[in-house]
Amino acid sequence: MTVQHEAHTGGAGEGGELLEVWIDQDLCTGDGICVQYAPEVFELDIDGLAYVKSGEDELLQEAGASTPVPLPLLQDVVDSAKECPGDCIHVRRVSDRVEVYGPDAE
Repeated sequence: MTVQHEAHTGGAGEGGELLEVWIDQDLCTGDGICVQYAPEVFELDIDGLAYVKSGEDELLQEAGASTPVPLPLLQDVVDSAKECPGDCIHVRRVSDRVEVYGPDAE
């Protein structure tokens, strides 16, 4: 299974839970740290802000748009959330939408 296919079908976190990631563009500082960690998941747009990408590599610009976290990229996505100066990257379980990594994680 390729990373792009897994991204399309959904990735799993600890315990096999499906995880998704989204970016709050209102808080994004445009530093691009997320793109450095996981360019398969994040991209800076012409407006200088970061967005998530679909499994088909399409930039998702709708407010609150999310994309599955591919298992092979989970640690890179988590590191992106931890290092983000804007605290704008949110990783949550798909099943109950509870944030597991990011500024609102329990």
